[in-house]
Parts: sequence; C-alpha cells; structure tokens
Amino acid sequence: GYSVVANVILKSESSRQHILTAYASLYDGGQDLFGANYQFTAREGEHSWGITLSDGISSSDSNGVGRVVRTDGNGVVIRDESHFNDGYGGGNSIRGNYSGPLVGGKVDLTARYGINDWHSQQLQTSSLVRRESANDNDGDSGEFGAVYTRPISDRWKIETRFIHQFENFSGTSTYRQRLNGVDSPEQVFGYDGTSSETILRGLLRFERSPRLTFETGGELAYNMRETDQAFTVGGVDVPLPSASVTVEETRGEAFGKATFRYDPTLTLEGGLRLEGSTISQSGDANQEKSFFFAKPRLLATWTPMENNQVRFRFERELGQLDFSDFAASADLSDGNVFGGNVDLEPEQRWISELTWERRFWGEGIVSLGLRHDEIIDVLDVIPLPGGLSATGNIGDGTLDQLSISATIPTTRFGLTGGLVTVSNAWNHTEVTDPTTGRTRPISRVRPNQVVIEFRQDITSLKAQWGFNFLPAFDNITYDPDQQRSFELRDYFEAWAEYKPTADLSIRAQVNIWNDATFEQIAYADRTTRAIAYVERRQVDPRTFVQIRVRKTF
Repeated sequence: GYSVVANVILKSESSRQHILTAYASLYDGGQDLFGANYQFTAREGEHSWGITLSDGISSSDSNGVGRVVRTDGNGVVIRDESHFNDGYGGGNSIRGNYSGPLVGGKVDLTARYGINDWHSQQLQTSSLVRRESANDNDGDSGEFGAVYTRPISDRWKIETRFIHQFENFSGTSTYRQRLNGVDSPEQVFGYDGTSSETILRGLLRFERSPRLTFETGGELAYNMRETDQAFTVGGVDVPLPSASVTVEETRGEAFGKATFRYDPTLTLEGGLRLEGSTISQSGDANQEKSFFFAKPRLLATWTPMENNQVRFRFERELGQLDFSDFAASADLSDGNVFGGNVDLEPEQRWISELTWERRFWGEGIVSLGLRHDEIIDVLDVIPLPGGLSATGNIGDGTLDQLSISATIPTTRFGLTGGLVTVSNAWNHTEVTDPTTGRTRPISRVRPNQVVIEFRQDITSLKAQWGFNFLPAFDNITYDPDQQRSFELRDYFEAWAEYKPTADLSIRAQVNIWNDATFEQIAYADRTTRAIAYVERRQVDPRTFVQIRVRKTF
C-alpha cells in the first residue's frame, strides 16, 4: 500500500561517477566529530554496479550541561547538583551493489558489512557528592539482499526477494557514586549477544486490464536474538529475570490484493494477508507460542474534482515484537533495572482513517486526517516481582488522532522559490494502567507535536536555505514505580547549501534549542502511590554546527 520511488532508465549508456563527501559536527564545548565517505557507481548498458566506503559519525543532540534538583514528597529539596552529559559514536562500513539482466529478467544485489561503537556519560556533582554513569557498546552488522523480477508475458510478472541481516553486539553500563568522600559499591550491567533476520518473499502480479490488477504471493521469515546479561553490585551478582535468553521466530504469510480503477476519479484496493508464526524462547525460560492473524485491508481513493482527493483506509495491522524486550536491560543513570518478559504477544490494531487533500498554487497542498485505532494487547510497561518492571501487554486501548498539514508556496507573497510547511498531529490515547487500574494515556505517545519548516531555492545564487522549528513536545512513560517524562522546548535548526559548480556542494547547518527537561516522579510503593521524590533534570543542550562538502567527479 505504499508508493514506490522508481529510477526509470530511458537510454543505455556507459558512465562512471565518483562522489567524495566529508562532514563534521562541531560542538560548542563538546566532542567534535569528523567523517567521510566515498561512493563509486558505474553503468555499462543494462549493467550497473557500485561500492560505498563510509566512516560515519553519530551523536546526541541533547549533549550539554544543566542542573538536577530532587525534592521529597513535601517539596523539600534533598538534592541539588550540577549535571553534564555527552554521547557520541561512529562506524565504518562497506557496501556494494550490482544490477543487470538475468535469464530474461533483472536481478538487483546488495551487500553491506560494518562495525560501530557508541559511548555516553552522565555526571552529577556537588560539594558532597559525585555520581557518574557511563555506557559503552560496540558491534558489527551486515546484510545481503537479492531481488529478481521477470515478466512472464505482457500481463504477468514475478518478483522474488531474499534478505539476510545479522548483528553482533556487546556493551557495559556502570554507575559509581562517592558521598562525603566514601565510595558506594559500583554497579555494573554487562551484555552481549547476536541477532539475525532472514526473509524470502515471492510475488506474482497479473494485469487483467488497465483498470484491474491482481497480486498474490507469500513470505517466509526467520528471526533470532540471543542475549546474555549480568548485573553486579560491588562485585556481587544480582539475579535478573530472563538474563540469558534466546528468542526465535518462524513466520509465514500468504497474501492477495486487487486494485480496481472504477473510473478516473475512483480507485479501490482490497487485500487480505494471512500470517502464522511461532515464537520460542530458551535459556532462563523455555516456552513456545503460536499465533495466527488475518489482516484485511481496504483503501478507497476518490477524486471528486480537480486538485481534491479523499482517501479512506480500513486495515488490521500487526506490530512486530522487539526481541530485546524478552531479555533484561538497565538504565543505571536513572537507577532503573528492567526485567525481561517471556510472555510478549504482538500488538494488534484495527485502523480506520479518512484523509482529505487539496493541491493549490502549483506546489501548495493542504491535508486533513482523522484516524481511530482499536488496539488489542497494548505494549507498555508491566510490574514484575522484586520491584522490577518490563515491557509487556497491558490490555486493550484506543488512539484518536487529528492531523493537519499545509505546504504554502511563498512566491505570491513576494518571496520567490519558497515553501512553508506547518503540520501537527493531536493524539488522544486511553488504556487501563496494570498497577493502578485507572485509565491513562499510552506510554511514549506524544499528545501533539507542531513542526514548522521553510525552504527556499535561490537559483541566481546557486543556493538553497531553510529552517525547521519545533516549539515543544512532551513524551511520558508510565512505570509501576515511577513516571518519567521528557519535555522539549524551542528546537531550531537552520541550514544553507551552496553549489558553486554542478559537481561541488557545500552545506552548513546549525542546531540551537532551549532547555530539555527530564522529570522523574518516584512512588514509595505500588499500593498507595505516595510520592517518594520528584527529580527534575534540566539540560541546556550545546549549540552545534554540521558542515558537509560533496565533490562529484
């Protein structure tokens, strides 16, 4: 049901192209990062191939300094400390691809292998205390993909796709505290593991007529994640539920779809997917579950008049489980250790969505959408014995959404080549909390998020520029023992790109934003939910500049 971006080659030719890109992220008082990549592509008639070498960088845009204030249930300050946090990483990878004719059809091959690392640190200090947490992890990953398409006749076409991905990972989280010159026992959470995914998919497409198209096919998949973890305090092992676990999933799916173009103004699409899967766990927990789901889909697209379109979608969607949720995890900077959950089931959604879209002034577009989700087996946070919690299914819930988006060309207002985009989605969710039994929002669903964007092409200067602005948003997680929230205010990024020649571009971007506020409300117990303390961590994120230079030859 998604649109496809196609690269249509209108003529055969012989060509070679090299692209060299260098980039940097420069922080105001933080860790500067530098990277580069090289890309080579070649075409010889119907054959094309290429290779990409990359030295990548990654960083957190909330690195900075601030203050941590903790108050007890009566509002009395019991902690007032300065705060520092930093996070950065990178990786090296190589990717190759080939495309060409094969046995009356076409084959596309891709392969990639890379290594990566990530490091983060948080530090809180005062005249009496020093609290330090650190995370270090690294790993390697790769993938191989093959797609084969072949027309059987003018009306029949087959497509076969094979994908294999793998990852190996390991890491350590530590927490150290010194109070009045005395060191507390060091907390260490370590983990390592491996994961993989293999998918084989086949598709048969039949064009009965220009107005009627059928598709049918199937998919087989195997997913695996093996994780071993340990938690110690002062060198003494602390037992964790599901500390060592292997999760495997075998999944099969059969599907069919028909697209009927009733007339130039109305297109109907109907489909059905039948999915069966078996998820098994071994290690600290041994069990196996099987699932079967029917996933119908109906999409109607109606163009009642020129530049106006109405779309209606009714569909059953099935969420993909994150296998890392089956194993234990930790966030020692906030004093949290999470247990794993071996009883996870996929989240299901019955989605009803209506969207109206109108185009105007060439590139102008405005859209209004209404959506309602009936959610079965909502994935959120559940209580575990021993004061632990984990990701789990907490029952049924709902989502109601109103989304608005408008893109307005500015040429009519005297600013040639400009586009302003304003969008927002209001979300209202409800689910029953497994600890309190009360109705509350679903964790990590933002109530709304306004985004304002502007871009302008200035052809006379061979340049583009623009900015993005997020005024604010909130993100809340409801835990059995606490409530954690993240609040962002005044996130602003501006960029400009200059192309002095057709084969050279220079781009610069600056990111500036106000405070990021992290709040933790901890409860004394799960029964009375009396407030033990409230901690607010305000961080003034560092301003940083990103620079990219790209040369084609």
